[in-house]
Amino acid sequence: MSRDTKAHELDELNDVDLESKLREAKEELFNLRFQAATGQLESHGRLRTVKKDIARIYTVVRERELGIRTAPGTKDEATA
Repeated sequence: MSRDTKAHELDELNDVDLESKLREAKEELFNLRFQAATGQLESHGRLRTVKKDIARIYTVVRERELGIRTAPGTKDEATA
């Protein structure tokens, strides 16, 4: 992920793509933490951004479980 991910962008992903995005973000976070531990990290702000992206993904997944959000392609969308 090259930039801050928005929740409405995550709404467009199906569950498989969302899981893939989560896996990528966790891998990037691991690499950033490793760089920070070895003193090679150049952008400390990126660490914070990736953590927030992971939290957003978990939020979308949980809201889908609770029925607050719907996955793309489902017809039973809630009215606001």
